Amino acid sequence: MYSVTTSHPRRWLILAVICLAQLTVLLDNTILNVAIPSLTRALDASTADIQWMINAYSLVQSGLLLAAGSAADLYGRKKMLATGLALFGVGSAVAGFATTSGQLIAARAGMGVGGALLLTTTLAVAMQIFTPDEQPKAIGIWAAVNALGFATGPLVGGFVLDHFAWGTIFLINLPVAALGLAAVVALVPESKNPHGDRPDLLGALLSTIGMASLVFAIISGPAHGWTSARVLVSAAVAAVVLTLFARWENRIPYPMLDLAFFRDRRFTGAVGGAVLITFGMGGALFLLTQHLQSVLGYGPLEAGLRTAPLALTVVVLNFSGLAAKATARLGAPLAVPAGMVLMAGGLVAIALSGEGYGGVAAGLVLIGVGCAVANPAMAHAVMSAIPPEKAGVGAGVNGTLAEFGNGLGVAVLGAVLSSSVAAGESLSAGLGAGLLVGAVAVLGGGLVAAGLLRRADKEEQPALM
Repeated sequence: MYSVTTSHPRRWLILAVICLAQLTVLLDNTILNVAIPSLTRALDASTADIQWMINAYSLVQSGLLLAAGSAADLYGRKKMLATGLALFGVGSAVAGFATTSGQLIAARAGMGVGGALLLTTTLAVAMQIFTPDEQPKAIGIWAAVNALGFATGPLVGGFVLDHFAWGTIFLINLPVAALGLAAVVALVPESKNPHGDRPDLLGALLSTIGMASLVFAIISGPAHGWTSARVLVSAAVAAVVLTLFARWENRIPYPMLDLAFFRDRRFTGAVGGAVLITFGMGGALFLLTQHLQSVLGYGPLEAGLRTAPLALTVVVLNFSGLAAKATARLGAPLAVPAGMVLMAGGLVAIALSGEGYGGVAAGLVLIGVGCAVANPAMAHAVMSAIPPEKAGVGAGVNGTLAEFGNGLGVAVLGAVLSSSVAAGESLSAGLGAGLLVGAVAVLGGGLVAAGLLRRADKEEQPALM
């Protein structure tokens, strides 16, 4: 394992600054969903336009995460964090004043570039300014902000659209980006890879094309069919390009992503768990919003409010440090499966809740407790298995896995729902089936991660004696 030896004196203030930047980016992952009717009317947008408004952001962001993390390590994490905030702010301004669908799509793509830089540098900076004993709590707070942003995006969007024009959902980013940029310049210390590796430009290009193609195939499947030319061609491009990327990274002396990391059981355990947990959670929460609106009959704003127990539970447990204490007491090999068992139990509770909200609320609290314990433990396992000088790449791997698992979960569990309804089952039964599949995926992720993390701990103990 790798670690830093001294904490920065203003580390908690710096963490607050980078979490504010992180929150703004994460809100934009989900905030646009509630604005679809307004955008359709205001911009005379077609269904394809709306899809690209939503997907341009996630496609660009997910495709660039590895390259952004590598650039942060090479050229300076403070520089890339400031650049990300500036690009995100400019993109938000263009989006807020867009008058055509094309302008908004282009602006969302630009915001995706800034978002990729922000998502990788925030976690990398946190790992640089905290010592190992404080890193679990710091990562817990960072992870709580992730959950808060994901869960409150539709709620914030619904509130803003009830009172202001649709462009305001982007313009509210501007003061946050400006404040964040000033704080980053004043407070955040610069850090970079001291070895000064050469830029792996071909690796960056291949990873960007490969990941963007893979995510495009995943998000296109539900709408166009998994055997459509669009999906098959983009999936084939992803397979070929990512294979070339892996071969290239093995050949060069200065790889962007050292594939030797995957021989570390701590790293691969956390990676495997992260993919399956985001698969189950991303898809299940996608189904939950439909359950609240289509089965229980809530409006978009009401549905957003009724998902609040999940985010509130994560925030309270992580900001108080209780989750970090539990993780330290249990150790990652036990904390990860314990958290994922709770999350799976929460998904089962929601699936069996019928037409009442009580079971949903209880399930959301269980998911929140599990998420507060498991997610930071896995993120810390990923980052601690990578040398500090490669922290940006580690954060890029962590973010890429989250994007991939989330997109795959929405696609696959959405397909389970569609298949169930097509087979004659009710919408409620189809949503329940999808949630149960998500629970199995989360539980499976916990078992995989726990086994590999436990073996990594056993291998490290003789080496430390």
